[in-house]
Amino acid sequence: MRFSLIICTYHRPEALKILLESVKRQTVLPHQILIIDGSRDYHTKSIIERGFIGNMKYYKVEEENRGLTRQRNFGVEKLNEDIEVVFFLDDDTILFPDYFEQILKTYREFPYALGVSGYIVNEQNWTEIRKNTMKSNKDFIFDGWTRKEGSRFILRKKFGLSPNVPPGFMPDFSHGYSSGFLPPSGKPYEVEMLMGGIASYKKEVFEKLNFSSYFEGYGLYEDADFSLRVSKMGKLYVNTGAKVEHHHAVAGRPNKFIYGKMVVRNGWYVWRLKNPRPSLLAKIKWNATSFLLTLVRFSNVFNTKERVEAFTEAVGRTMGWFSLMFNKPKV
Repeated sequence: MRFSLIICTYHRPEALKILLESVKRQTVLPHQILIIDGSRDYHTKSIIERGFIGNMKYYKVEEENRGLTRQRNFGVEKLNEDIEVVFFLDDDTILFPDYFEQILKTYREFPYALGVSGYIVNEQNWTEIRKNTMKSNKDFIFDGWTRKEGSRFILRKKFGLSPNVPPGFMPDFSHGYSSGFLPPSGKPYEVEMLMGGIASYKKEVFEKLNFSSYFEGYGLYEDADFSLRVSKMGKLYVNTGAKVEHHHAVAGRPNKFIYGKMVVRNGWYVWRLKNPRPSLLAKIKWNATSFLLTLVRFSNVFNTKERVEAFTEAVGRTMGWFSLMFNKPKV
């Protein structure tokens, strides 16, 4: 299968350099690599000009095409005609050598799949369940594997706000388990949401859809928006054998107030995309979960070292929540 790689970047030249080095070590190389740079300086361009891979093209975009979703749409327009699969990677990821090979294998195994993502291996610790495996009510168990569920999900469980669908699917009140809650079994799992920074899609998808202009700049939850729309057209999978590391680069991220506001407003937008007419119970649960998670961020002012960041994000979440009363996003 002929495939292209699109990397959208913004002020992260060193992270991008590390990613491209991991691309060079792949067992199967892309037929086309597009770097879409929204940076306001030329540091990234200087990295690219040193020459990494022969079939790589660099585009520096101006304001009208700057921002994650706009840059991705710009990249899609530059695809070669013969491309069959389009990969998207965040610039702060690092690939295992067989990453592309594993993803392409999934498309061959599931020929009707419209999208496949890889699997981040460096963010959680999992244990395969054996006879002597110790388990507690603080553990999350799925498909013979266990990991710590996380304090937020444990707290939600106490209030009856736990997700009631598998990882990678959205409950009717949103706030579900991400695909990061799938275990490192090496198997593919069907989902309806993909992590955008490690996703791939059949090129035919872009004949009908593009990335939403609603998500500007950092584009929080744009991946959920796009993959939910694709899932209405066909199947999506996460291949946990396609391994990648994600090293969260600080550069290019919004301040915590804007981030907190986006968490709530963009989260509401994606929820209503999936569930445009939620029941009264679903509305209550969505708001209760948002309120509870905002309280958790306020509590982090007292129990973490990043007090200013926690307070700023919590205020942003609060403002985002109240803004929904007067100015809801148009889905």
